[in-house]
Amino acid sequence: MYARHPVAGEAGHNRDIAMRKIKVGMVLFPRFQLLDIAGPADAFGEVRVLSRGECEYEIMTIGATRGTVTSSSGVTITPDRTIFDPCPQFDTVILPGGLGIFDAAEDTTLTDWLVRQASTCRRIGSICNGVFALGNAGLIDHKTVTTHWMDAAHLAQKFPKVTVEPDRIYVKDGRFYSTAGVTAGIDLALAMIEEDFGREMAVDVAKYLIVYLRRSGGQSQFSPLLENQAAQDSQVAAIQSYLLENLRQPHTLESLAERVHMSPRNLSRIFKKECGVTLMEFLTDARIDAARRYLENTDMAIKELAFECGFDSADSLRRVFSQRLGITPVEYRQRFHSDTV
Repeated sequence: MYARHPVAGEAGHNRDIAMRKIKVGMVLFPRFQLLDIAGPADAFGEVRVLSRGECEYEIMTIGATRGTVTSSSGVTITPDRTIFDPCPQFDTVILPGGLGIFDAAEDTTLTDWLVRQASTCRRIGSICNGVFALGNAGLIDHKTVTTHWMDAAHLAQKFPKVTVEPDRIYVKDGRFYSTAGVTAGIDLALAMIEEDFGREMAVDVAKYLIVYLRRSGGQSQFSPLLENQAAQDSQVAAIQSYLLENLRQPHTLESLAERVHMSPRNLSRIFKKECGVTLMEFLTDARIDAARRYLENTDMAIKELAFECGFDSADSLRRVFSQRLGITPVEYRQRFHSDTV
């Protein structure tokens, strides 16, 4: 059965806790992302169905404000309790992300509540940019976390004591869990279900929801790679435009430096300063991004596609693509290829 599981206590001692009914508190704040709550809640809810009532997660929604709470999509929810009310001792607390997180994260009433919960609960999970509230509460200093790829740089800048893994789907560091954006909350719930009730239960829930138990690859497979654009009127921007229009050419740092009448060292320094990545890293990302578009929108053979994007062979494309995105070109095409091609 899925009844008991050994859990490490705060002092490092193992203790058996009854896992039949796990109390989960889900925090709601104005303009929270509805799927961040609905996805994990449905995953947790399937445990009771699949175990025929022998195991379950008892979910309670906790409002960060009094009264009803409106999500970013406009759906309104009336929480079971608020952070101003007495709450049961939760085993697990989950904090969603959403458009309203940056206002919510500045609310000391909420962050104080999170600190109190962290002192008594077994684990706290943040979904998407919900991790910013944990950061403001001081709970993730010297921890490793992730968040939505669009917020990763901001998170690292705001909380320099935190290690940010921008390409991970979810990260567990001690009692703290964090995830990438939106649907990654389901990945988090499946990981928790596996911890609590075993792999068999987690697999059964994943099958029922028609999702992967563990997704291959990281966030890069879903996000644009070319976020590092230089100022439009700079020499670096001109180089970027030239590279994007001539990916098939065998570029080197030396050949590009000669083109703009700079030394390779000076070009390398200026490019990194303006873009945050090296010139050759940008070129590699540009080639991978072009390959992604071909894979999504054409049936072009991998060998031909590699040549069009500037790779010297199909093997070279496969190696670089897999290293950067965590999946092969063929897997990527199977996952994202347009049916209208």
